[in-house]
Amino acid sequence: MNKIVARYADGRMVKGTTVDFFPTKDLFHVSVAENGGTRLVEVSLKELKALFFVRDFSGNPKHVQSNEFDSSKPAPGRKLKVVFSDGEVLVGTTTGYQPGRPGFFIVPADTAANTERCYIVTAHTREVTFI
Repeated sequence: MNKIVARYADGRMVKGTTVDFFPTKDLFHVSVAENGGTRLVEVSLKELKALFFVRDFSGNPKHVQSNEFDSSKPAPGRKLKVVFSDGEVLVGTTTGYQPGRPGFFIVPADTAANTERCYIVTAHTREVTFI
């Protein structure tokens, strides 16, 4: 099971777990904990801005997000800057970005962040550049 935060292009967000996310499929399901039980939410990949694979759902509220790489550690893959349609910026590394594809994975530069990796939906980006 993967802990995820699905962030929609319209600002909505769903937090839960998934076992059936595949970048090649249009739909997947998220189990959302609710009132002592779970609710299954169907998610359309086309509606998402990005899918964040997280360590936990609460994160560390004291952590200050950074888009800087740790110079003491080599960065695996190619360094990349993503500017989303809403202006949010994410910097990280990728081994699978190719222009024209519907999406790609990125590992954030901030290794202390709650996000372990992220699937970016290309349609909801303004700019993707190698750095």
